[in-house]
This record gives sequence, structure tokens and C-alpha cells, in this order.
Amino acid sequence: MDLIIIFGILLALLFNFANGLNDAANSIATIIATKALTPLQAVLLAGVFNLLGPLLFTTAIAATIGRGIVAPAFLTPPLILTAMIGAVLWVLATSYLGIPVSSSHALIGGVLGAGIAAAGMGAVFWPSVDLLKQVVAYGLAGAIPGAIIAALLVYWTSEFRPWNLLLGGIIGGTISIPLAIITGFLEISGILAVVIFIVISPVLGFISAFLLAAIVLHIFRNHHPKRLTAHFRNLQIFSGSLQAAGHGGNDAQNAMGIITAMLLAGGLISEFAVPLWVILASSLAISLGTFLGGWRVIDKMANRITKIRPYQGFCASTAAGGVLSLMNIFGIPVSTTHAITGAIMGVGATRGYSAVKWGVVREIVIAWVLTMPATAVVAGICVAIAQVLTGGAL
Repeated sequence: MDLIIIFGILLALLFNFANGLNDAANSIATIIATKALTPLQAVLLAGVFNLLGPLLFTTAIAATIGRGIVAPAFLTPPLILTAMIGAVLWVLATSYLGIPVSSSHALIGGVLGAGIAAAGMGAVFWPSVDLLKQVVAYGLAGAIPGAIIAALLVYWTSEFRPWNLLLGGIIGGTISIPLAIITGFLEISGILAVVIFIVISPVLGFISAFLLAAIVLHIFRNHHPKRLTAHFRNLQIFSGSLQAAGHGGNDAQNAMGIITAMLLAGGLISEFAVPLWVILASSLAISLGTFLGGWRVIDKMANRITKIRPYQGFCASTAAGGVLSLMNIFGIPVSTTHAITGAIMGVGATRGYSAVKWGVVREIVIAWVLTMPATAVVAGICVAIAQVLTGGAL
């Protein structure tokens, strides 16, 4: 096996390790915040289910990462290597600073930047104009009635504010596009799916967690608080496991896609099919990162967005786990960070607007927006440097 492919595989596994280091907070923040488990127990739980996740779901996301963003003909082993350098640097830096970012989007940004720098804009699978029109049409089909319903509700219950129309429109569009995908009316993949779900995944997490928390509050409104706390602390172990499995099933496939693409580019396999050893190695790497834990990220997710009670922790983890599981089935590489952050905001919002620390949320969202461009730029610079050093033989 070529040395550059071996180094690339090791770097991909390092990326998954960094992924687990940063995204450990996704699976265990709510469990730690409500003291359902000790930090060590929570990290162990997340590590185990991160390992099981990729074995429970398909490898469709690995295919999206490995051959759905940049044309496979341009993905040479050295190019893939430079793409991962940008992603690894960004994830490690944000983990050190305690900022929860999307490792999936970091890797996709790296692949984009490296592909464009080496082969131009034509190397990327850009969506067609007709497909963009379809997405807009389905988005409007949900956004318009969503805005109208929001306006009517606010008019009947409180003073009308224009931003309620925007909120209702976002919620309506967020629901209509995934429904169109699930029912087969809309088929999107590659970079378009990634960009759209940067918005959709946190909003889906917010909506589902808010509704679930509201239902739980109504059902258990007459229960004694201490008894309720004890019950939901136990249930959080189940919901945290679901979320960790969803996280592993989605994010562990980042390295799977890259390693398989390298093996294919190096002529070691004849078709894009993820080998079992790649699945196991990628899962172990992300589980090890999760086990060691990104404690600064965990603190921000668990304590600084909103105060989380056990029933809210259960609702947030269940909602985020459900969103991740659904995306795993359809092969869409979404951000687990986005999904759980949106869910935590959703359960916090059931106690009112002021219950969520929106300044912290703003900081996190800025990091989300910067992730793909930042890693694309770093990867592009790495490609340029490599071309200079090798005389353009990258």
C-alpha cells in the first residue's frame, strides 16, 4: 500500500478522533447537565453507542462524502490528504476554544476547497437550476402557510410582530422540504443537501424538542417534581444512547467516505463499497475521541445555552436522536452539533424567550457559518503549497 494512502488513512482516523473529541458534547451534554450520569459514565455510554451507530445504519453518508461532493476523477490521494488537513486543523482549534462546530461540514469544506483549488469549479457537483427551482417551490409551499398560521396564532393570542411571519415561514419550509424528500417528490444530494440542512437540522431539532417538551409538560403537569425528575433521569440514559448511536452513524461515516475514496483512487478497490475494517476503524476512532471528551465543548452545551431539567434533557436528546436517525437513513451528512443545539434551544424556549442565552447561541451559529468557508480556504492553501513543492504534480 502506498505510503501516502497509509498516511491519509491515519489522518482520516485522526479526524474522526477529533470529531469525537468535539462532538462528545452532542451525546452527553444533557445527561451531564441533569446529573443523570457522572461525566465518566456519560462518556463511556456515548463511546459505546458511537461505535454501534455505524453498524446499525447504512453507509450512504460515506458515499455522499466520498463521491457526492467532488467528482471522483479529481480525488487523488494527495488531494484528499490536503482536504483533511484543513478539516483537522479547524476541528482541533475549535475543540481547544470550546466551540461546538460541525465536523462533517469541516470535512466537506476541506474537500470543496481542495477540489476547486486543484481542478477548478467544474470539479464540484453543483446542483442544476431546475433542482434549485424545485427546492424553492417546495420551501415556499411550506413557508407561505407556515407564515399565515403563525400570524393567525399571534393575532389571537398576543400582540402581532412582523418577525412572527418570518419564524412561521422558516418552520413551514423546514417541515415541507424534508417531507418532500421522504415522500420521494424531491431528490437532493451532495453539496445542495449539505447546505440546505445547515438550516433545516437545527430548526428540526428545535421544533421537535419544543413540541415533545410541551407534550411532556402537559401529560405530567400534576406529577410530583421529585418523582418526575427521578423517572426522566433514567429515561435520559435511553435517549442519550439513541442520540449517541445517531451521532456515530452520521459522523463516523466522514472518515469512512474519505478512506474508501482513497482506496478507490489508489486502485486498491474496484468500486465505492466501504470495507468492514474501515467501518470498525472509523467507529473506534470516533469512540476514542468521545471517551476522552471535549470538556470545554461539553461545558458550553450543558451549562451555558440554557438550564436543563431532566425531562428537558430527555426531550432534547430524543428529538436530536430522531433527526439524526432520519438523516442517516436518507444518507444526508448533517451536523449533529446543529441538531442537538437546536433541540437544547427548543426545550429551553418552553420556559420563555429569556430562558435561552442567545448570546452564546449567536457565538455558536457564527462558528457554524464560518466552518465550511474556513476549511475550504485552508485546504485550498494547502493544495497551492503542495503544488509549488511538487512542481504541480499533486
